[in-house]
Amino acid sequence: MLTSFFSNSRPINFIVVAVYIFIFYLFANLQALFSAPFWVIWQEVGMFLILVLSVFILNFISGRNELTGRNAYKSILFAGFLCMFSAALQNNDVIIANLFLLLALRRILSLKSQRETVKKIFDATFWIGVASLFYFWSILFLFVVYFGLLVHVGHRFKNWLVPVAALLALLSIVTSVDLLITDTFYTLADWTQAINLDFEQYRNLSLLIPSAFLFALTLWSSFFYVLIIQKASANAKSSLFIILLCAGVALTVGVLAPTKNGSELMFFFAPLAIMVTNYFQSMKDQWFKEMLFLTIILLPVLLLLL
Repeated sequence: MLTSFFSNSRPINFIVVAVYIFIFYLFANLQALFSAPFWVIWQEVGMFLILVLSVFILNFISGRNELTGRNAYKSILFAGFLCMFSAALQNNDVIIANLFLLLALRRILSLKSQRETVKKIFDATFWIGVASLFYFWSILFLFVVYFGLLVHVGHRFKNWLVPVAALLALLSIVTSVDLLITDTFYTLADWTQAINLDFEQYRNLSLLIPSAFLFALTLWSSFFYVLIIQKASANAKSSLFIILLCAGVALTVGVLAPTKNGSELMFFFAPLAIMVTNYFQSMKDQWFKEMLFLTIILLPVLLLLL
């Protein structure tokens, strides 16, 4: 059974997930690779490695903060959600931005240790700022920083000023680099992206089917996830709620995104993978669990045939 295979976290599980992503990444970028110059091929190899690194960081975050049990469900679920949307596998900007957001999430969750809080707040804000350079609306994840700050270290006034300092530091670096390379100042117009509320593209079956499936899965698993949060220890509640908040912010980013092709949902996959993993762990019906798990893994194959 597939669920039994991924019920443990072993190197072989990670290898299987990497191969799974590679197959769909290759199909998504095959046409571009055939006609691309050699340096573009190496660039695509780099993007694939970033995706694999993202899976590794997700697994690390989950294990370190006890967001899920010691299993590989979240890794294969993240891969399954990702591979449902070929545009996400083709968009280098969202792939890079997602990596930086995961690095930021790691620092936010570690605030509960109450150690090196200023450094962690600075790092988290800085990584979100860097992510926004690639995908502007990811700047909304600053709400997660301030929530983590409020819950864990909000009693110290100076902590509230650290995100501002981090963004100013990033601005000075970006402006300096821009002046050196282009001899121009980095402006607000270079950074921001327009809001697009046109969802016409979602009438396409290749987007409608996976988005409808994820919507239903999100509603169903969220109900159980909230129950899990209520039963969790006081120490674990804040971390689990931060994941729920990340999912909400990611959906907001998807709604505001300038391009509606499925890639805008990239930031939603990691928190959803953690939420669904918790649902799987609490599920008693083994047959339904197996069928749902199989559907998530095989749906990308069906979408390739559309």
